[in-house]
Amino acid sequence: MNSTNGHIQNKSEISLKRFSDVLKQTGMKRSTLWLWINRGTFPKPIKLGEKAIAWPSNEIDAWIAERISLSRNTEG
Repeated sequence: MNSTNGHIQNKSEISLKRFSDVLKQTGMKRSTLWLWINRGTFPKPIKLGEKAIAWPSNEIDAWIAERISLSRNTEG
């Protein structure tokens, strides 16, 4: 990471994904994601405000990559 003018820059940009974006990216239903979040099997969102939440894009990407890996490793 480099620091320029007091801002931290990372080579791979991290964005915030809102709930609707996460639903589209994962293909899951709202109730399923909340169930997985409560079980600890899906990343918890961060609070942006009183009624706004989002997920760091790198956490969603890592979760998807893990699901792919687990699926590939368990196929016979």
